[in-house]
Amino acid sequence: MQLTIEATGDNVKAISYLLAKNPNNIYERNHKGHLVRLFYSKFSETELEVTIFVSPDPIELLKNTSNIYDITHYINDREFAVSSIFCSFIKSALGTALNGQPKEEFLEWVGQPFSFHFSFGPVVSNLSDQQIMDLFEPLGYEIKISCGETDYSFDIKQKSTARYISLKGLCTLQNGLRQLFILIPVLDNYKHYYIDEKEIEKLERYGQGWLEDHPQKEFILRQALRFKEIYSIVENSKNNMTSNENKQEIEEGNAVKVRLNDLRYEKIIETVNKIEPRESIVDFGSGEGKLSLRLGFVNGVKEILAVEPSVSATIRALERFDKAEYKVGFVTPTTVWGSLFYYDERLKGKNIMILCEVIEHIDEFRLPKVMDTILNEYQPKVLIITTPNREYNSVYDMEEHFRHNDHRFEWTREEFYNWCSNRVDNYPYKLIFDGIGEEHELYGLPTQMCMFVRKEV
Repeated sequence: MQLTIEATGDNVKAISYLLAKNPNNIYERNHKGHLVRLFYSKFSETELEVTIFVSPDPIELLKNTSNIYDITHYINDREFAVSSIFCSFIKSALGTALNGQPKEEFLEWVGQPFSFHFSFGPVVSNLSDQQIMDLFEPLGYEIKISCGETDYSFDIKQKSTARYISLKGLCTLQNGLRQLFILIPVLDNYKHYYIDEKEIEKLERYGQGWLEDHPQKEFILRQALRFKEIYSIVENSKNNMTSNENKQEIEEGNAVKVRLNDLRYEKIIETVNKIEPRESIVDFGSGEGKLSLRLGFVNGVKEILAVEPSVSATIRALERFDKAEYKVGFVTPTTVWGSLFYYDERLKGKNIMILCEVIEHIDEFRLPKVMDTILNEYQPKVLIITTPNREYNSVYDMEEHFRHNDHRFEWTREEFYNWCSNRVDNYPYKLIFDGIGEEHELYGLPTQMCMFVRKEV
């Protein structure tokens, strides 16, 4: 994945000072197992071309132990493309230009516009070509979007789904890079629901001087921050936010939690507290152990099995459990490497089994076998399942997209109800439906929840 910066006209050599990179040298840095390289392919009085690209470490990816991100997204590989991840890799290399802080004798060039040609790719985005054009054309760029050609020996498709973007326009280097560092993550849909104050600060800093008047400002903020209530903070409360408020929604003066994951966990803990007995719990798809950790503080719980197929996520969970191990009343979860597709005798007959945001990562046609294993073989006293409500995506302006690019499906409330109801036809379970999050008059709650309760309980 790479970004190429071309400039033509007088005094383009000054750009090398703004970048703080000597054109006679190749810049190379190792960023957590991945090689970041910058080099000049043209450098004359009237022409400059510099390319920065990232080469992944194949061994690091194979080991799946990257500290930056989990390349598997639970099970599947993610396309290695120009994205929010790419921006984090190259940020340090372009920091001087982004911040407009070259050596003092070159400060006069920070505000100098040049005729630039920015090209980057491959880009994997859910946005249409027109939506991408609407992001860049108001900034004065001439934009060209192309798809990579395929060369398969068999007939699948004629063009790659990955796109390459070319921008031509007159701007300063600092503004051009700042626009890319905000808009590339807007193209990417990798970020999920955790937004902190750094993300808002980045928008304010990099968006200064151009984002305020952009006709797609609302869309950009929604894509970058995901929650309407969060981007309203940026618009209406810039001068009044504290570091704690940045992690909260502000609605009519009342602070409420913003992270939907936290709301899910709280609801599950509240539900578990009402179940008797609750001595043994299985947290399926436990990830980094955030829910399992909370379960460890529930009164009456004596055993927690945190089941997860990702080794790197399990390692992070163990670190999290170690920090809480000596706290009063904490029951340390036992990590179990496992999958819903493989039977494990240790999981049989537990009081509670939890699948929090798990089923949507499994192909629909494989779910009946998974549910048969749970309800017929494991036979938990209570099974708790949560999954996104697809109708609520309209609130996030994501009607055409899933909330996570590893989701195989997202169900409406009716679809989830029917699916759960069909599962208990042959098993001694009754159903209790509930929801999590802020309710919308038309679309319901963002997260759906169903409890399968064995009839003898």
